[in-house]
Parts: sequence; C-alpha cells; structure tokens
Amino acid sequence: MESSARDRPVPVYRYGLGVVITVVAILSQYFVPQNIPAALALYDNLPGDLFVVYGIPVIAFAVLVGAGPLRNWKRRMELATIEGLGWYGVLSLLALVIVIALAIVYEVVDPSVLQQLNKPNPALTQAASNPWFWVGFSFVVGAFEETIFRGWIFGFWRNRSANWIAPALWTSALFAGVHLYYGQTYGTAAPLIFPSLFLAGFAFAATYQASGGNLVIVALLHGANDATAFLTLVNLDAGLAAHYLLILGGAVVGLVWFLNEKRGPMFAPAWARPEAYTDGERMSSTQIPSGPS
Repeated sequence: MESSARDRPVPVYRYGLGVVITVVAILSQYFVPQNIPAALALYDNLPGDLFVVYGIPVIAFAVLVGAGPLRNWKRRMELATIEGLGWYGVLSLLALVIVIALAIVYEVVDPSVLQQLNKPNPALTQAASNPWFWVGFSFVVGAFEETIFRGWIFGFWRNRSANWIAPALWTSALFAGVHLYYGQTYGTAAPLIFPSLFLAGFAFAATYQASGGNLVIVALLHGANDATAFLTLVNLDAGLAAHYLLILGGAVVGLVWFLNEKRGPMFAPAWARPEAYTDGERMSSTQIPSGPS
C-alpha cells in the first residue's frame, strides 16, 4: 500500500531551509531595525516583533516540514513531567557549577570583565513597565520557542537519527546562540550566560525525546523559567526563591528518577526505544536508520 503524504519523509533540504529562515527571522531583530529605519514600524511593537520572530518560523516550518514532528505534543504527560523536572533541575544545577567555575577564572584572569554583568538585562528592562504581563506572557513565549526549537528543529530528527544526542547538542547550541542580545549586552562576560541557555535547551530536548514528543511540559518549564526572571521585577526575593525552588525541586525529582532501576535506558538509540513511538510509527529492523538522511 502506498504510504500517506503525512508519513512520507520530508527532504532534509526543506528542513534546512526552515532552519535558515528561522535563524534569519530571529536574528533580524538585532540588525534590521538599526540599518533600515522604515522597519521600525514592524519591529518596534509587540505584535509586529512577535510575527517576525515567531510567526515567520512557524509558517515556514508548517509549509516546508508539516506538523509531523508535533503530532505527539501532549503524549505521556506524567512521564514528560517527571523527565522534564529532572532534566531541567539537574542540568540547571550543572549550569550553576559551570558559571561559578567560569566566574572564578575571570576573577583570576581579568576581574574587570565581571563588571559587565552589572549592565541591565535588555529583556528585563523592556518588561519593567508592566512586569506582571511578562510573567504571564512568558508561557506564550515558551510555547512558541519550544514548538519551533524542540518540536521542529530537534524533533525532525527523532525518527531519522540512530542517536538523539548529537541533534540535541547542536540544536541546543543553536537555541543558545540566537539569544544574541546577551552577547551584545555583556560582551566578554557573555560566556557566563550561555551555559544556562544551552543546558536548558538540552534538558528540554531530552524531555521531548524521553516522552516521545511531548511539548506541553517543556513549554511550561520554559515559561516558568522565564517567568521567575520577570517576577524579580515585582519582588526580587520572591523571583529568586521561585527560580531556585524550581531548580532544586526538579533536581530532587531527577536524582530519584534517574536512579530508579525500572527506568528505561535514556541514552539508548531512538530506534531501540519502541516506547518513543506511537502505533504506526514503530520501525522494523529493516527501517533502522544509519544516520541522518
């Protein structure tokens, strides 16, 4: 029987074009308004900026790749919750350790670099006039970013790659890299920011992989992470407490879960973990991929 259009593999070049369009759309906010004054009418308001940064990538991937990588967006909610909290908590603690180590290196080599961290965070500066709006809106942003980065950019490889680690690594690096405003703001101190972004992206990718494609939990975790930052504008102590309680709570869940002997082998190849597929998606031995096609 001829396979349906939905199940036909999408050519990699179409996926690649979607990634390029996404990166250009996101990064355009950093150079287009500065070089094309007429573009300010589009970029200098929330609906226009959202359309460029999130709308264009969503349209591009919907047309070029389709909804296949998103089809399991609410699958295995309980497993996704446990995996999500665990990965987020443990890798966020790892990020803190890395940041502290880097800060010590800076302190020894050039302490003046750390002074750059005193510059205002651009995202928090923009939100200062209406912080509660941004606390809530963080979950909308989280949903868009997870749909794009974990759903399409990472999720495209779920049934194509014999090992999910490599796609998780480079897509997480891409996720961190498009947050260009940190580099513009903090300069040589920016390496203190990007480990947290990269490891958060990897945690969300691992959760997507373990649950077989769940996007709800990673979107909520992403939104909660951002919301705690905006909450510091309302009450600094409350925002910091919420942020670190989320990390510590997740780390406890993660340590208990990762040490559970009944838990499946997280680092097994995708094709060797049949629970990652829905009925009809399961691969036969003749369909085991040897790598990205």
